[in-house]
Amino acid sequence: MKDNDYDDLLEPLQEELNAMARWVAKTGARVLVIFEGRDTAGKTGVINAISDRLNPRQIRTVALSKPTEREMGQWYFQRYVQHLPGAGEIVLFDRSWYNRAGVERVMGYASAEQVEAFLDQAPKFEKQLVKDGLLLFKYWLTCDQAEQEKRFAERHNDPMKRWKLSPVDVEARARYAEYTAAREAMLEATHTKHAPWTLVDFNNQKRGRLTLIRDLLDRLPDTAVDTPPLDLPPLDGPPLEDKCGVVKPLSPYKGP
Repeated sequence: MKDNDYDDLLEPLQEELNAMARWVAKTGARVLVIFEGRDTAGKTGVINAISDRLNPRQIRTVALSKPTEREMGQWYFQRYVQHLPGAGEIVLFDRSWYNRAGVERVMGYASAEQVEAFLDQAPKFEKQLVKDGLLLFKYWLTCDQAEQEKRFAERHNDPMKRWKLSPVDVEARARYAEYTAAREAMLEATHTKHAPWTLVDFNNQKRGRLTLIRDLLDRLPDTAVDTPPLDLPPLDGPPLEDKCGVVKPLSPYKGP
């Protein structure tokens, strides 16, 4: 897909996202969207496409680093609860509590008992959130191994993208099948009526973004709200100039 074609298709979706954000603000809805998937699948790209034209005071992205020693001694979901949306807010999770069912399981950061407990508790935790009125959407971005390898190589060869490549990502390359098995176990345990998973093909990232955003908008209620026109009355008198003359560097501050 050419960039111009993609931009032409994305723009009306972003207009609908703006309408959705106005609806969220007016109704006090709480929207949480979880993005999961393999490394390089395209989570950051679709999150940026959603949030790019929205009010940053209303929408925020949560991408947590590894837990601190204190957080490791907490109830597993506790560190995520503080980031849930309040009334009128939209929160996008770039990875989430499902780390336990994915990278923590495959890389051995969590024990079998911890993973089993998570798979039992996650549907119950999410049911509480949904019953309390939270609008929860869970997306898994799929990516074939051959395409993943191309994206790993791109990150490795591009100094501006190399920060995206971590030792854990490198190790994950050899564990593609293990991640698949972990994902299938996760889906079986946590794909529920109240909080279903939606898998989106992200082998083509532009098409994937458009597909995901369209699906998200279609699953929300009718978000059209009446917005009164905002008039700009004429100024009293001619526009004023902001004169500063020749720009000069300030002298070094010498104290009081």
